[in-house]
Amino acid sequence: MRHFAISSLTTAIAAAIFAPAHAQDVDSTSTVDAAERITVTGSRLQRTEAESAAPVQVFTAEDIEMSGVTSLEVILQRMSASAGFAGSQSNAYWTGNGYGTAQVNLRGLGINRTLVLLNGRRIVNGGTGANSSVDLNMIPLEMIQRIEVLKDGASAIYGADAVAGVVNIITRKSYDGFTVEARAGATDEGDGEDKSLNVIFGASNDRGRMVSTIGYRTSDAVNMADQAGCALAEVAPGELGCFGSSSTIGGRATILSGPDAGSRINFNQEEGGDSDFYEAYDPAKHNFDFFSQLNSVNPITNWNFSTFADYRLAGDTYVFTEVLYNNRRSNQLATAGTVGGITYGADHPDNPTGEDIRLDSRRLAEAGPREFFQEVNTWRVVTGLNGMLGNSWNWEIAYNYGRNTAIDGMTNIANMERLGRAIDPAQCGESGIPCLDLLGYGGFDQAAIDYIMFRTMDEGGNEQRSLTANIAGDLLELPAGFMPVAFGVEHRKEKGWRNPDSSIVAGVMNTNQADPIAGNYTVNEVYLETALPILRDRDFAKSMDLELAYRYSDYDTFGSDGNYKASFHWQVNDQFKFRATRSTAFRVPNIPELFGGVAEGNLTTTDPCDGWDQPGKNSVVAANCEADGVPAGYTQLGATVLTTVGGNPNLAPEDAKTFTTGFVWDSSLVDNLQLTLDYYKIDISNAIQRIPGSTKLSVCYGSDNLSHPFCDDSHFTRDSLTGEINFLSAQPTNAATEEVSGVDGAVFYQTAIAGLDTSFNWTVSYLDEYTVTPFAGADSLEYAGYITGGSGSYTNWRSNAAVTLESDDWQAHWNVQYIGGADDINAAEGDVGDHAPSVFYHNLQGSYFVNSNLTLVGGINNLFDKKPPFIQSWTDANTDTMTYNLLGRQLFVKVRYAF
Repeated sequence: MRHFAISSLTTAIAAAIFAPAHAQDVDSTSTVDAAERITVTGSRLQRTEAESAAPVQVFTAEDIEMSGVTSLEVILQRMSASAGFAGSQSNAYWTGNGYGTAQVNLRGLGINRTLVLLNGRRIVNGGTGANSSVDLNMIPLEMIQRIEVLKDGASAIYGADAVAGVVNIITRKSYDGFTVEARAGATDEGDGEDKSLNVIFGASNDRGRMVSTIGYRTSDAVNMADQAGCALAEVAPGELGCFGSSSTIGGRATILSGPDAGSRINFNQEEGGDSDFYEAYDPAKHNFDFFSQLNSVNPITNWNFSTFADYRLAGDTYVFTEVLYNNRRSNQLATAGTVGGITYGADHPDNPTGEDIRLDSRRLAEAGPREFFQEVNTWRVVTGLNGMLGNSWNWEIAYNYGRNTAIDGMTNIANMERLGRAIDPAQCGESGIPCLDLLGYGGFDQAAIDYIMFRTMDEGGNEQRSLTANIAGDLLELPAGFMPVAFGVEHRKEKGWRNPDSSIVAGVMNTNQADPIAGNYTVNEVYLETALPILRDRDFAKSMDLELAYRYSDYDTFGSDGNYKASFHWQVNDQFKFRATRSTAFRVPNIPELFGGVAEGNLTTTDPCDGWDQPGKNSVVAANCEADGVPAGYTQLGATVLTTVGGNPNLAPEDAKTFTTGFVWDSSLVDNLQLTLDYYKIDISNAIQRIPGSTKLSVCYGSDNLSHPFCDDSHFTRDSLTGEINFLSAQPTNAATEEVSGVDGAVFYQTAIAGLDTSFNWTVSYLDEYTVTPFAGADSLEYAGYITGGSGSYTNWRSNAAVTLESDDWQAHWNVQYIGGADDINAAEGDVGDHAPSVFYHNLQGSYFVNSNLTLVGGINNLFDKKPPFIQSWTDANTDTMTYNLLGRQLFVKVRYAF
């Protein structure tokens, strides 16, 4: 609330400046100049038409309004060019250090290979610390004027991370008036309620303009058991049945001694039952139904505030500012925690079996489910000067500061040190340590729960600072037209940190041990872009241009890199335009990859040189072990090797080569009909992967003459005397390659039907290839046409079509999203769930304009209540949560009043 008070005061001061001229019109000359200064995403050149040599998909404010969605990621994730995984309310568990975040993933290449901009400038990463992508939750929908999605690499224009493409969110620049909008929705089952209240207000005069928003949005959970019933698996050929987790509430154990050694048993699962009761373990009887302790859709609450303003100082020189604040609170339900691997001797007083046993898995149901929670605050402030030099040169100097800070944690997490004391008969019952009986449900009381269960608390954040200077205009006039140029410089510093709870760092909690992360890098960049007019007004070329761009980047972490773009733009006539772009792109290793806490741990590892001189050993491996100086008779001591894990400060950027080509046809046969078709190909080398130590050793010693890169000393070394491995790295490395190709198409058509303005648009994407080779010499993985069971869907076909009908009093919009069929990459052919059928989602919205001030809106998303398909290697809810709609049919109403 303190942040909102400060922001509200800022807005009030700005409003006071503009208030005296609230009813005045904007200066007509300024309006014309603004209309002429058009910059299309994918280029910094100033243009007089919104045409691009690269494929750009545009969502206007009207498109967003008619979609009926309440969050930006839904719009972007419905795109036919989206694939793979990205965070959302139904997919909150799959983003590192980013529970509750929402992202976009173009081409399925990864959220950190899609660059997200706001008004052409970078946005600070979001999440709970040391993150690698923007959290789309922070962008208020009501402030958006349009979204331009460049489906092409653009590192020569924008720098790192624009490998798959660029999402440029462009905000409103002016607004006169005051509008209030309220929305409420829920599924037709009555759950998943969402509510939002947004206010937009602004003013302008002949010197300046200001527009502000204040917004609130909250949406409730949808329980997984309500949506999906129970966890399903193939229990008989062709037959699905419910199954539960083998982490039982009574405790599943293995007898270690006596005549029944090796037998599995399960302890009492009845509340108030016999504490000494146990019986043979039966999965059908004892397993835990865990769906009731999970959500299909997780709750989230957002508060946001934004102000965008500019003011003319003198002539054509303006000062401008952008202020944006967002507070996100989100949480995710998780099943009650489990413990296991605990040995009870035959003489332990809690052990009724009379034999040594090992408690394999016990769910701590007495404590209830766990909950993951986050509170994230994000600020972004941009300020600067821009203006005109002469009649054709635009310049801008801007400072961009963004910072997000977060706290997150988990509830009902067991402290294993305390649990160890509580089950030890020599310690419990004294010095305030309660006794804890894990062998059977209900074996401990609230005092024991309070003693062993904790709420963890982590903190982290991200910070971005940049200073940019740009100038663009017409350099000179050539025979075929003016030669525009754009050039500029940028200085940027990125910083990320994450400090896990001290108990997690110490490794005493019943969760994955984690180390602190902290790091930063600085980059200085310079770029130059131009367009060479080749031909104008010829019989076969209304225009022909060659666009060239180059960006030089110097990082303090790994040195310099240069990237180029060359685009050919041929407007044959008023109907046909051909375009092609060849470019390079790169992705910088993110903060966790570079600076993740480097630690050592004894990891289970197989040394291929163990007994290399023994009969029957692979001859290539034996020869390589001998050549590497491993002594005869060498034997691996134990099953583990001390291995270095964490970040890798020696990582280099990922490199990419991109190529797109296609055409645009504005039909002369049918008025207002446009068709586009584009082919794309992206090849990524030096892609960052984490390779297990065992794999590195196996590949090295299996290569001819130790020729594989994994044989380098940066991956492992041996003691020259004993032959033992004294250094082994499982840190991330630049080892993988990825190849992606496909085709995008679109149709746009406007006409009048029965006196109604009618518009139709259809976008479609065909993913022809997505091949991942984890490291040199490894078998390639083909993702195209598959659902991956952990990385999302890479179905060959996706499309999105929409029809809008408009009259003076009402508007109707019908949208159809299509997700093509795909095979489960992990399932055997013939298994139930080995193939996901194609899915259509129908979304309908209508608006009624009561008068010039009042608008009523209603709609239904997933009109036909399409259920997500069963996937054998499902991630949650028996399906791929990264791909399919988990809400079911959702109805909503909205009221808007403009003063």
